[in-house]
Amino acid sequence: MPETENQKEKWYASWFDTKYYHILYKDRDYTEAQHFMDNLTQYLNLPENAKILDLACGKGRHSIYLNSLGYNVTGADLSENSIKEASKFSNETLHFKVHDMRETCEEKYDAIFNLFTSFGYFESDDDNLTTLKAIHNSLNQTGFACIDFMNVDYVIENLVPEEVKTVEGIDFHIKRYVKDNHIFKEIDFEADGEKHHYTEKVQALRLEDFEKMMEEAGIFLLDVFGNYKLQKFFKNQSERLIMIFK
Repeated sequence: MPETENQKEKWYASWFDTKYYHILYKDRDYTEAQHFMDNLTQYLNLPENAKILDLACGKGRHSIYLNSLGYNVTGADLSENSIKEASKFSNETLHFKVHDMRETCEEKYDAIFNLFTSFGYFESDDDNLTTLKAIHNSLNQTGFACIDFMNVDYVIENLVPEEVKTVEGIDFHIKRYVKDNHIFKEIDFEADGEKHHYTEKVQALRLEDFEKMMEEAGIFLLDVFGNYKLQKFFKNQSERLIMIFK
């Protein structure tokens, strides 16, 4: 990959658009994800036919599930390939669009979900704040938003420095490390007669970082949970950092 500044910043645009990304992560636990969405929608007590925005929806699996619960769902993602795939499942109450999460939506929603650590990929701190403001401004007056992020302290404590994952005959060599307040994942593999190398990096944002940004954005943080069962958040023990705000 050419190391121009623009392309370095947009690593997520290229990696998330490849078929290899979807191969590597195809065995994610979707049952757990569905329980989470059941718990979340019940906790928020969303009205019937509530309008939900699934922000950074990927290929739309969670949007499809939320739609099956009876909600009017829009899935939005930066990846054109993912939206093209997801759009095959569109119906009258399920829509998909290419959208940059830094931009406020014209439509206003009852709930906006940003699930499974789909935040913190930007190079600039300003972009994080811009995204939070955009989410806030895309809610209707009674709407709620949820960001489901990793719990950085738990992740760092349990980081697996190196492993090989074999999926569909591809050996993915994965290295993980912490540097410059980011958690890095280097992924190397050979496929289709070529060597491939991708780097995922996510900002190591903790609850206090989100609190600071939310205060600046005029956002009201209502609740913080530490797992998909919506149990209390403990800084060193919880697997997730789930924030409900308006």
